[in-house]
Amino acid sequence: MIPDNEILAMSFQEYNTFLKENKLSTNKTQTELVKKVGKDIQLAVEKYLNEHNYSDLLDGYQWEFNLVESSDVNAWCMPGGKVVVYTGILPVTADAKGLAVVMGHEIAHAVAEHGSERMSQALLQQAGALGLSIALSGQTAESQALWMNVYGIGSTVGVMLPYSRLHETEADHLGLIFMAMAGYNPQEAPLFWERMAQMSNNPKPPAFLSTHPPDATRISNLNKWMPEAMKYYTK
Repeated sequence: MIPDNEILAMSFQEYNTFLKENKLSTNKTQTELVKKVGKDIQLAVEKYLNEHNYSDLLDGYQWEFNLVESSDVNAWCMPGGKVVVYTGILPVTADAKGLAVVMGHEIAHAVAEHGSERMSQALLQQAGALGLSIALSGQTAESQALWMNVYGIGSTVGVMLPYSRLHETEADHLGLIFMAMAGYNPQEAPLFWERMAQMSNNPKPPAFLSTHPPDATRISNLNKWMPEAMKYYTK
């Protein structure tokens, strides 16, 4: 629902604002590793899309890879190839292979246009809520409040969260292929997610209320896709 040029313009502006408000890492070795792995994944993505006649998905991309000082165990990629890795995730990635798992996954989100899909879904969710409010205008205030609450729960659990889990699964699959094409052994991916699973001691929500697939499901999927990914792997 939102044109790509608008998505990219917003992305680049937000990315620049983020970099101004957050501290870049001064660790030269780690920063260079992030940029190298990022560049490797970029070249793999460009090759993969070119081979499948989807090169136009990268129109307007301005690739950039930065390492930011933060204890958060996180990384992300905005539309247009704007990537940030937090220093807090480096102990979990452990090496270039683990970093390729993370960056391949996050870049896959951008390439598959998950950001624009989620923005469109959010707009539709708001529009649906507005339509329901008009339809219930003749009901009592108590009835309106009850049904609006049901709609909010139903649309979030029934639509928004499943789409989010689908996005995560798509990013796992594409990311596995991207890292393999970039020369990083995809067999590292399940091992990385096992380490991530071991980090969390907090109870997790039921799978149907989570934006991410359960750890066991994610690892099982990665192992299922491994024969395909190994076909793309060149040391």
